[in-house]
Amino acid sequence: MIHRRHLLAAFAAAPLPVLSRAARAQTVPPWTEVLAKARGQTVYWNAWAGDEKTNDFIAWVGAQTRARHGVAVQHVRLKDTAEAVTKVVAEKAAGRLQGGGVDLIWINGPNFLAMKDQGLLHGPVLPVLPNAGLVDTTNKRSNVVDFTTPVDGMAVPWRLAQLVFVHDSVRLPPADVPRSAEALLAWARRNPGRLTHPNVANFMGSTFLKQALVDLSPDPDIFQRPATDAGFEAATTPLWAWYDQLRPVLWRQGRQFPENAAAQRQLLNDGEIDITLSFNPSEAAVAAQAGLLPESVRSFTFAKGSIGNTSFVAIPFNAAHKDGALVVANFLLDPESQARAQDIRQLGTANVLDAGKLSPEQRRLFEALPGHPALPHPSALGAIQLEPHASWMTRIAAEWSRRTAR
Repeated sequence: MIHRRHLLAAFAAAPLPVLSRAARAQTVPPWTEVLAKARGQTVYWNAWAGDEKTNDFIAWVGAQTRARHGVAVQHVRLKDTAEAVTKVVAEKAAGRLQGGGVDLIWINGPNFLAMKDQGLLHGPVLPVLPNAGLVDTTNKRSNVVDFTTPVDGMAVPWRLAQLVFVHDSVRLPPADVPRSAEALLAWARRNPGRLTHPNVANFMGSTFLKQALVDLSPDPDIFQRPATDAGFEAATTPLWAWYDQLRPVLWRQGRQFPENAAAQRQLLNDGEIDITLSFNPSEAAVAAQAGLLPESVRSFTFAKGSIGNTSFVAIPFNAAHKDGALVVANFLLDPESQARAQDIRQLGTANVLDAGKLSPEQRRLFEALPGHPALPHPSALGAIQLEPHASWMTRIAAEWSRRTAR
């Protein structure tokens, strides 16, 4: 998800026995049987609760699945996804192989990798869902590869994040936006002090460097493999050559950095800088409507596209209400749900579906959504580039800290 956390210490300290491939491939019954068994169940959906719009969306999903299929949803509100993963780990260690307390988890990144590798997920589940055929697996590759980990149907995509650059079109006209890392450097040189990025300790700051790394590399596929000492130095040489030129012309000469994306957005709103970052293509429109940014803001990506990732839901291996969880997961892929999530009055998140697979009626759900001048058309966002392997960012953050401490 957009809100990401590191691997649990529990996995490193006390790794659990890894189940065989055959043991992991648990049988999922036909859909009619799933619906019959699910009726009357309450699904305990463990999900980060740090955003009220997301909380409202989860409540809406529960109301819909209850009305349509007799499946209720109880939102177990988390501060960190690791809380739910820890619970599943503890249940397995205690021998609770059925009737677990977690039915569905909003998950991605290291937590998904850990649960998949330790055999803590039920599935594959995606192939049995009627709406799975609508998922875009070609142009939205993060739907099937999560932070370099093949999903293999063990989780269900439900919302998409993609890096965009947000600018005030009065100060920086759309025709002049820099569409590559090299162009961004050239623009910053012509406009010293008008660009910055969040501290790299924050994920938006690290994503800024990851985006430059991928854009500057002649072979970005190497970042899908773990970094090595020799490989890291060679692959990041273009990045540091670029950044060494960029830093002196950043806001406050690159000696200070905003704490996070919200702080950088405020700098844009105050007129101190001309470009900020977001992992949500709808954020400029939502912020403009809320008065947090001027109505003249617009968004752009690099010509090659930008880094994106997908949020998933997954079902633990010992979930007490697997059938109900499958019904909820399938409803999240329903075009009605995806259109509601994309609505800037609701979540404003990008959908995970392939428009070419939708019926005319289903496409009209998206065509009827309210627009906004700051809301980019999906075709303007370019390709979604896969997140590099986590080992690259760990090393890049350490090297950035060393260089900026000079």
